[in-house]
Amino acid sequence: MYKIKKGDIVGRISYGKDILFTVERIIKQSSGKQVAILKGVILRIEADADIEDLVIMEKQQVETTMRSLENKIEDKVKKCTKKNDKERKKFFKRSLEDINGKILHLDGDKRYTEKSMRYYRKIGLNAIVRNVAENRQEYVVMDLLNRYNPDILVITGHDGMIKNGTGYNDLYNYRNSRYFINTVREAKKWVNRTGKDLVIFAGACQSYYEALVSAGANFASSPARVLIDFMDPLVVAEKVATTEDYKYITINDIANELRDGTKGINGIGARGKKITRNKDEQ
Repeated sequence: MYKIKKGDIVGRISYGKDILFTVERIIKQSSGKQVAILKGVILRIEADADIEDLVIMEKQQVETTMRSLENKIEDKVKKCTKKNDKERKKFFKRSLEDINGKILHLDGDKRYTEKSMRYYRKIGLNAIVRNVAENRQEYVVMDLLNRYNPDILVITGHDGMIKNGTGYNDLYNYRNSRYFINTVREAKKWVNRTGKDLVIFAGACQSYYEALVSAGANFASSPARVLIDFMDPLVVAEKVATTEDYKYITINDIANELRDGTKGINGIGARGKKITRNKDEQ
């Protein structure tokens, strides 16, 4: 019998293997039972499961899922590239250029960090992406904000409810929401000190939406405590970065591009961060 180990891609038997997870680590409890900490392969969810409830997923299914993710990224890149080409043609004769908003993205997942950076680069956005564990983000965000002075801050990684379907108002029923909330609060301290109009996205799968917005996030997950896609935070950041600064963005401007629309992400909205200037301006 194959022994489950760190890095394996698995499914939970009791859930019909509906979600692909990577085994993050394995904990041996005092009773001798082994529990695996899991992170979604294409969904921003964290969970745990008894080793006996896990099964290694077939290579073909894993490859199909990963190919689907890559195709989704490439399709979005093509869409953005086509839009950017149209914008460049529109402004060429007027000697104008667009300056998109600058993004600072903190992600608790190393693989997602790499994929996010590749996506931002391919669509031509000015983005700094850092792999920082969810429980460390609040301690580094102030230094990173001072260093990079971004227009948009993305705080994400993995999350999930411990008791799914209950305890919506219990902060400790969420695996990582308290860390995201603390990071938002730290970012708001920076805003209050600098006067910067920083747009904040915060959260992951099933995150404590109401508390994140109360802490100061413009957009957050997850109002209906549903799962969100790997791409969802990137979609929000991109929309804010590429929308003119005289326009106000609401969730209705983004919802159709998100996995579950307003069930997954909502918020108070924000002004866009794209400015247009004469090419001769310094």
